[in-house]
Amino acid sequence: MRLPKAYAKRLLGPVLDRIEFNRLPPAAQQTARADAVGLRGSDPGAEMAIAAALEWIGRAQDCSRNADGGVGRHYSLITGWGSSYPETTGYIVPTMLDQAARRRDEALRRRAERMLDWLLSIQFPEGGFRGGTIDQASTVPVSFNTGQILLGLAAGTGVFGDKYRPAMRRAADWLATTLDSDGCWRKYRTPFASQDDKTYETHISWGLFEAAQVDNNKSWGAAGIRQVCWALTKQHGNGWMESCCLDDPSNPLTHTLGYALRGILECHRYSGEDAFLDAARRLADGLLSAQLPDGRLPGRLRPDWSAGASWVCLTGLVQIANCWLLLYRETGEERYRDAGFAGNAFVRRTVAYDGPDHIRGGVKGSFPVDGGYGSFQYLNWAAKFFIDSNQAEVAIRASESGQRVDHL
Repeated sequence: MRLPKAYAKRLLGPVLDRIEFNRLPPAAQQTARADAVGLRGSDPGAEMAIAAALEWIGRAQDCSRNADGGVGRHYSLITGWGSSYPETTGYIVPTMLDQAARRRDEALRRRAERMLDWLLSIQFPEGGFRGGTIDQASTVPVSFNTGQILLGLAAGTGVFGDKYRPAMRRAADWLATTLDSDGCWRKYRTPFASQDDKTYETHISWGLFEAAQVDNNKSWGAAGIRQVCWALTKQHGNGWMESCCLDDPSNPLTHTLGYALRGILECHRYSGEDAFLDAARRLADGLLSAQLPDGRLPGRLRPDWSAGASWVCLTGLVQIANCWLLLYRETGEERYRDAGFAGNAFVRRTVAYDGPDHIRGGVKGSFPVDGGYGSFQYLNWAAKFFIDSNQAEVAIRASESGQRVDHL
């Protein structure tokens, strides 16, 4: 007798999962078992978390398979260190430069300069940058990746001056001139995601806002505003954003929702227009409604803000936590501060602060580690957003306790 396929899958699924699990390297099995037990017992606080994650990013740069100055995409418990990743190396640069200034750390500044020099060496003549890691088969410029690298070029121009200004200008001009008339980037989509419109590309617009301020070029800022206005035509009354995922618009990652939120917030900060702040608050409030008492967010969310996954996308959580903290600064509403602090604390308790170099201070793609985003990987962009959000927390706590801070 032949079993129905669905019944056979239910019957054999646990057995097949166990076989697959037993094939994993011991370190992957050990980490999965530890995560299944729950969070670490104690929260080390934001300062220790920042220091540990900065050291991990340094190791990711040094241990990249390409040894070219870029930051390795990840450390995998299955395959080891990954190749240099232009997109995320680009937006790691502002974090490194900010931390270098705060800590008066010349080594961090030199690391950022190495990242920038590598990015200059791979820019296409027209100004765009490739998608994927440096060794993936991609030979065309991609709007999203270019926008993320533009964040780094703008920060580099602000710190180092004219060395990076021509590359910044080429990237910003290319983005502004390839935007469709309705405000959506469609011509140069990434080959590594579904080929539909993406509202999370407000995060590209942030790059244009930063470049516009560094170079006093209002046309770049106007292009960014036009794109954010297009994205907000996709926002629902409850804050939900349509077309806001890499591959599943009906159940998007908190990572891409976090991209969308930050871009909208930065549009408000650049333009000063309250309509963008209102839109950001609608999205932030929807996300806040999904936060659980221990600070976590489900890794995917549905249009009614119900959970679409049982695991946490740690990258998305710290991105959104940072946005909540930015909103607290804008509005003074303590619910945003408290949500941001809780989100940061949750992620801090998933990080190892001792043990092997390749995981110490790294931030997993998912919690538990075998969840559906960056499974069994420690991601360089997760560490970057983790540092940024914890730095925002440090600044707020210092300000509220009356301590002197250089800037929030």
